[in-house]
Amino acid sequence: MSRPLKIYPALLMIAALTAALCIFGGCAKDTVPSDISEEIAIVPQPLSVETLGGGFLLGKSRIFVENGDSETQRLADLLANLIEQTSGRRPSVTEGYDSGRDSSKMPIILSRSDQAAQEEYTIEITADHAVLSGRNAGLFYAIQVIRQLLPAESLGFDPKTMATALPAVRIRDIPRFSWRGMHLDVSRHFMPVDFVKRYIDYLAMHRMNIFHWHLTDGTGWRLAIDKYPLLTDKGAWRKDIRKEGWDFTKIVAAEENDPAPYGGFYTKDDVREILAYAAERYVTVIPEIEMPGHASAALYAYPEYLCSNADSTNREFRNSGVFCAGKEETFTFLEDILNEVIELFPSEYIHIGGDEVSKRFWKACPECQARMKAEGLDDEEELQSYFIRRIEKYLISKNRRLLGWDEILEGGLAPEATVMSWRGMQGGVKAAEQNHDVIMTPENLCYFNLYQGDPDLEPKAWGGYLPLNQVYSFDPVPEGLTGDSAKHVLGGQGCLWTEFVPTEEMAEYMILPRLSAMAEALWTPAGQKDWDSFRRRMTKQYRRFESLGVNYAKSQFNVYFDVAIDPDNFNATYSLVSDAAGLDMRYTLDGSDPTASSTLYDSPFELDESAVVKAASFDGDTMVSGVRSETYTRHLASGKKPVLSLDYSSRFPGEGEYTLTNCRYGSKAYGDGQWQGFLGSELVVDIDLGAVTDVSEVAVTSNHNPSVWLFMAEGLTVELSRDGKKFTPAATVKNETDQQTKGPIISELKATFAPVAARHVRARIKGLGKCPEWHVGSGAAAWLFVDEVVVK
Repeated sequence: MSRPLKIYPALLMIAALTAALCIFGGCAKDTVPSDISEEIAIVPQPLSVETLGGGFLLGKSRIFVENGDSETQRLADLLANLIEQTSGRRPSVTEGYDSGRDSSKMPIILSRSDQAAQEEYTIEITADHAVLSGRNAGLFYAIQVIRQLLPAESLGFDPKTMATALPAVRIRDIPRFSWRGMHLDVSRHFMPVDFVKRYIDYLAMHRMNIFHWHLTDGTGWRLAIDKYPLLTDKGAWRKDIRKEGWDFTKIVAAEENDPAPYGGFYTKDDVREILAYAAERYVTVIPEIEMPGHASAALYAYPEYLCSNADSTNREFRNSGVFCAGKEETFTFLEDILNEVIELFPSEYIHIGGDEVSKRFWKACPECQARMKAEGLDDEEELQSYFIRRIEKYLISKNRRLLGWDEILEGGLAPEATVMSWRGMQGGVKAAEQNHDVIMTPENLCYFNLYQGDPDLEPKAWGGYLPLNQVYSFDPVPEGLTGDSAKHVLGGQGCLWTEFVPTEEMAEYMILPRLSAMAEALWTPAGQKDWDSFRRRMTKQYRRFESLGVNYAKSQFNVYFDVAIDPDNFNATYSLVSDAAGLDMRYTLDGSDPTASSTLYDSPFELDESAVVKAASFDGDTMVSGVRSETYTRHLASGKKPVLSLDYSSRFPGEGEYTLTNCRYGSKAYGDGQWQGFLGSELVVDIDLGAVTDVSEVAVTSNHNPSVWLFMAEGLTVELSRDGKKFTPAATVKNETDQQTKGPIISELKATFAPVAARHVRARIKGLGKCPEWHVGSGAAAWLFVDEVVVK
């Protein structure tokens, strides 16, 4: 008999497995609850669920292994151990099942089916028996579903309140995608072994099968490499600036006698322990070893692999250090590292990063330029492609496959590389059309370091905006990608970058419940996804999280505003929406915070004048959300189509051509749909008011968040005209706020002047154009985000 699977103490659940199966023995009830069918709330939703009525009593059940192998026996043993540890009674586990002999024993049958696909399973529960059928992974997933068929309250392991029955159902299931993953960055902030295990538990309980472990980056090398001990002796530690908050300019390696080094690393035994833990939960661990960029930690330890013109004290080196592509020794160094990674990790894929490679040093490096000449490479993009191709050839020689971020497309894609597309889906589409496999993880839908609610109601995050419903909308196969090209999309994954995630509790907050939405987006057939059903089923999932003591986010309980603007009169019709089901929403229009006696929202309402809308969710008389606020401002330019000197980015289009005059303001989350993003040093906005009128004020708001290359407007110049041809300057204002101010903040520039009769208003909004010298992106294009041009 194989050894029992260890129960993870921090969750008391073996989260992935059947923690809730505690109810199998010592049950307090001996009848099937009349409402048991109402308890069915499975996430992610299976392919088909048929309720049969009634249920299966568990009090005297026994476990039988039919057509089993050693792994099936292990799962059965796990089931028995869980029951014993949570109820005090260990049910018997018997090999083989005889319907004539055993049918009266309330059998729970684990039946191995070699005909099933690897992750396929079926469940049939009647009043007489429970049958779980599938191959090894399928049986594992069937156990996860059994866990969710139990009342969420039973997860607390109180024998006095244990349920006694499972609902009678027939379930047939198989996942849509083979790659259902979640990423964890442990470079920015090291996460201990116990938490990595718990993270894997969260994946497994959602039937996710890939753990992408981001082990190295510019801010920390986290994997012990025997041949190069300085990688962890030096590269795993830095100065502790947690009290100051994340700042790229201050992420400096710890000196030898630094009194407060911050960091950590995983020994090879740590890794083996985590790999075994993941394997028992059918989770594949994909290691990421960053190259050729994001290598500052490695290069701090071994500066001989820098370009000869690079300065290890330079800010760009500290944050985007790049291996020299011209030195032959660089490839020996990396191949030595990969040898130890390959020996340790059994995964088919090795992720090599390949993203955000600064070419600055390569352009001036004599070794790199010599390499380009010798290899007949036209530019540094082709040098990057050479680098990736060479690493891929080495991995193939070791029977492994290369996986990299979509920047590995630059200069030409390596022959057998798999692309992980993060800058939207365009890179993934391009790779799929070239017959390369693809994993989609576009940042606007899959990056869990983004805000999941109004920044004023959330802890500090990277920026952007990714609420639960937006994650649920993710489909890894974009429209227009069909046929054989679509078959190259293996699936998708969520990503948690940890610049602003310094603790385990914060990591839980950022991934849950969004992980639940990602799991359903990747498991359930696209045609069967149902947002309203998901919202209802998540009500029970939240109770599960609470029973397990998980620090999940409550952002989904907040209210947000769905606003329709009438193109004729520009009145606004407000609908109040929450990502959680079953709550009351109450609102005010006078700027006061809503209470239990405020207006109950039951249908959309129209606004034809300026107002401050505030709303919150209530469970009875108890407010269960933060107060969401939005200012609706009517002004002379409301609904007038602005003419722009710059094209707004397709990544940040706001609500389209009327965004700057739609009477609405964006939040601090630059991705909330109300901000338009521009690249350039000046944005000129021309607005025809439709008739000559007195104008005395023009105001512009911009979003400021330097950590994402986004800077507030530097200044505003207003020019006015009667005929749209001859413009006269009316006022100029400069922004006195320091651009080094940490974000996100919203900056307003307001120009006021004596009334001028005008029909045409021109607002010249000055941006930085380029990131300033003090910024980590010095010289790169700087974003200017604008949300409203108000004319009064």
